[in-house]
Amino acid sequence: MYQKILLAVDLSSHAELLCQKAAEMAELHQASLSVISVVEPIVSDSAFDTMPPLPVDFDDLRLQSLRERLQQLGAKYGIRAEQRFLEIGVPKREICRKASDLVSDLIIVGSHGRHGVELLLGSTANAVLHHAQCDVLAVRIHK
Repeated sequence: MYQKILLAVDLSSHAELLCQKAAEMAELHQASLSVISVVEPIVSDSAFDTMPPLPVDFDDLRLQSLRERLQQLGAKYGIRAEQRFLEIGVPKREICRKASDLVSDLIIVGSHGRHGVELLLGSTANAVLHHAQCDVLAVRIHK
């Protein structure tokens, strides 16, 4: 039986499905459920950019929007505020670090079932699977 489950979401439209499945899994196992979303920083180099520069407060606005989305999902699926995490960094690294910090025994991630070059380069789900110190459940996300 799992006792501490960490759900990793990217806060896209698929986050609802993942939250629902994770909440059901947590209920089935009578486990605590935490959720993490990791935002990769936007790094721009004006020497190579062909797009106009982003507004100065773009990162703040983006993070605020993601915090609100995470709060809505957490509230809807009964995930306490102190169990919701929005991190900045490399997703596989931050997800595995948080799972270790929380002593999670299961990480739930979404998988798009990529093929070809995307499969060769690897996905976040694949990276977490190979770096996590606990079980990883990849939930298939259909297009």
